[in-house]
Amino acid sequence: MEFENLLIEIDDGVAILTVNRPQSLNAFNSEALHELENALSKLGKDEAVKVVIVTGAGEKAFVAGADIKGLAAIDGPCQAGEFSRYAQSVLLMIEQMGKPFIAAVNGFALGGGMELALACDFIYASEKAKFGLPEVGLGILPGWGGTQNLPRLVGPQRAKEMIFTGKTITAQKAHAWGIVNEVVPPEELMPKALDTAKAIVQKSHLAVAMAKDAIVNGINMTKEDGFRYEASLFGLLFSTQDRKEGLAAFIEKRRPEFAGK
Repeated sequence: MEFENLLIEIDDGVAILTVNRPQSLNAFNSEALHELENALSKLGKDEAVKVVIVTGAGEKAFVAGADIKGLAAIDGPCQAGEFSRYAQSVLLMIEQMGKPFIAAVNGFALGGGMELALACDFIYASEKAKFGLPEVGLGILPGWGGTQNLPRLVGPQRAKEMIFTGKTITAQKAHAWGIVNEVVPPEELMPKALDTAKAIVQKSHLAVAMAKDAIVNGINMTKEDGFRYEASLFGLLFSTQDRKEGLAAFIEKRRPEFAGK
């Protein structure tokens, strides 16, 4: 896959999607956002891809938000609302896709960059990473899902503190708040993400996809409805070859060979 603003490498079931605009700290312009939509669509259809790692080019930034000049050129409330809804729909592709996404945050994750990371299933961060939603300082608010995803992750009080002040927080604080799964030295960031991705690749892709479905959709249900939804997916997996192979391999004390069927 060739794009102007993104790099995609695929090897042994793992795709590394790199936002490649280091000259602007990987900030998203409209072209990069459209490319991200196209890239996600293609990755979703590629059966060889089991896990996606998202990161940014260079050492300074993961994604330093949206392109400010592009935001300034938006003409009025209707166009702004449409842009917000479009960006939300692109990031929702990550949440709704039946493949795990790992954010490897190597530097600044600000505004849309933090919202991109929050859309992923979990986050590993470099010790040099910084997180923030600084939009109120520009007279706007986070419009790519930040006001919805962050409170669900850290609670409304901490989310309000971050969003109302616009201050950045360190990777260590983001870890303490439960935003980041693990903080590692910069040189260990991609090896860590790759190790986790490769571990996931060894599992049943169908089971992982349905587990993600159960979590993402179940979290917005009542617990009783969530239990019923979990049970329905659990039952559905019992119609698959992967279930037969996984249980047989355990009983026979061998490594399973999942076919994704």
